[in-house]
Formats: sequence, C-alpha cells, structure tokens
Amino acid sequence: MTMPTRVLCLAGSARRDSLNKKLARVAAAAVREAGGEATFIDLGEHPLPIYHGDLEAEQGVPRAAHELAGLVRSHHALLIASPENNASVSALLKNTIDWLSRIKQPDVFAGRVAALAAASPGALGGVRGLYHLRAILNTLGCEVIASQFLLPRAHQAFDADGQLGDARSREQLAGLARRLVHAAGVLAASDVDQSRPV
Repeated sequence: MTMPTRVLCLAGSARRDSLNKKLARVAAAAVREAGGEATFIDLGEHPLPIYHGDLEAEQGVPRAAHELAGLVRSHHALLIASPENNASVSALLKNTIDWLSRIKQPDVFAGRVAALAAASPGALGGVRGLYHLRAILNTLGCEVIASQFLLPRAHQAFDADGQLGDARSREQLAGLARRLVHAAGVLAASDVDQSRPV
C-alpha cells in the first residue's frame, strides 16, 4: 500500500493573528482533501537566534534547528505561506532557512518539493516576496512547483472560523494542494525506483 504524501505546512510569521498563519492552516486542510498527510507547525514554537557565524562556531547549530530539520526530512514536501516584508522574505523565515541550510549530510531541503503561498492586506498579495523565496529554495536544492497562491486583501478574506470566504480562492488553493501532492508523490516514487537494484 502506498504511503500518503506528507506535507509540512508553515508560515513565515510568528505573529498570533498572522494572516499567513491562517493561510497555512487552511492550506493544510486543502492538502488533506487532496489525499496528502499534512502537518502544521508554528515557527513561533521553534525560536532560533539570529544567524551568526561566530555563534555557530562556538556553540554549533541550535537544537531547535535540528528539530526543525528532522521535521522537514520526515516530510516529502513543504507548503509555505510567506508574508512579504519590504518586497522580500520575512526575517523569521529567512533566518530559519539560513540555520537549516547549515545542517548537512544530507542537506535538509534536497529532494523536497515546495509550494508557495502568500497573504497580504495589499493588492498584490505578497507576490514580490515569493520571487525571492523561490530563488532561495531552488538554490538549496528544493524543487518549487511553478504554481503559487496569492491572497490579496487578506484581512478581509477569512470568515469567523478562519476559512476562506471566497469560493474562487478556495478552489485555487485546493488546486495548488493537488499539484503539490502529485508532484511530491511522483518525486518520491522516482527516488524509490532509483534506489532499487538493476
């Protein structure tokens, strides 16, 4: 029996009422509806110091980073809801990725598939930050699918239960989840085939 595709869902914001945290939770539900197995994590529960080379040399990579690396490695894919800060990636998300990139053998992001989403009160939906995030993850060996989900005017997009109120937005997010689950499943199957003796 084939194991379900495991997707780690997270937001690049630790703020209690973060719009992207709401989006990541809704995305996790969409992954489950697409046949995947979703895990939502809050980066606020995995605090890391600002990356500093001297700190790493003196104390090593923090335990919280190793715990996060274990979570990433135990999943086939990532679904990241990223806020846009100053037309780029949030400091929290960039710092988390920087620490995880210091953990090798194997590299944390290598062999993973990612889908990107963004929620923003503005009209562009956070698209500028996703451009940078895509480049960062690609550099680290993560396959980022072409499709992405943008939620403009996100402060008006969620109902009282934290669900997306607009049917079109729900379907677009569901489509992204389906494509991610499919892509991660194909890659996982390919890795299994390549590991078999010939």
